[in-house]
Amino acid sequence: MSAVVEPSEAVITQVAAVRLRGVRRTFAAELAPVRALRGVDLDIADGEFLAVMGPSGCGKSTLLNIIAGLDMVDDGTVEVAGQRIDGRDEGWLARFRRHHVGIVFQFFNLLDGVSALDNIVLPGVLGGMRRKAAESRARELLDLLGLGDRAQQVPAVLSGGQRQRLAIARALVNSPTLLLADEPTGALDSDGGIEVLELFRRLHDTGQTIVMVTHSQDVAAGADRQVVLRDGQVESDSAGP
Repeated sequence: MSAVVEPSEAVITQVAAVRLRGVRRTFAAELAPVRALRGVDLDIADGEFLAVMGPSGCGKSTLLNIIAGLDMVDDGTVEVAGQRIDGRDEGWLARFRRHHVGIVFQFFNLLDGVSALDNIVLPGVLGGMRRKAAESRARELLDLLGLGDRAQQVPAVLSGGQRQRLAIARALVNSPTLLLADEPTGALDSDGGIEVLELFRRLHDTGQTIVMVTHSQDVAAGADRQVVLRDGQVESDSAGP
């Protein structure tokens, strides 16, 4: 029997942050199977800011979930931070995400009953940080994202843009290799959307690898590279403006 390989906490260098080869994913449906991804090959470089675009149902969110280890492939290979994640069990994947993957959702997914500070501290503690270190990291992120004076407030009293910034801080608490964002501006007004995109640009300038799913060409224009999916396949792959 082969030994169980635990996910490494160290960020692997000299490799692509993400490498997909021949990735296929089909979902059962009442009338006919839905082929969400049909043999996707994709490399995402360390430190890159990539936007994934395409019409509804083209496979954007499925692709993001597979990179995050939240969904499994039917066929193909998935490498993130130099480690194969396809075929792993959920326990391994959960530990891997704590060290390597931060996820920002469209509708924030914050804990409404606790403070902004504790929304960040909790995933830090779950990721293995001591409470004091997690609080220090959380305050550092709140200051970085312009929320230092909101540490003790609950998410409900924050604006949409502030809540999304808080969600980004939570995703960054464990210093992930990869920041994944699924329609991060979709629930925001135009000012909030601009605010979040400017933040992503700042994070990218520090070397953070970002993969952002969006349906908006204007939002995608803020990334360095744009991949367009159609019918579960890569239709185009180009550098941003």
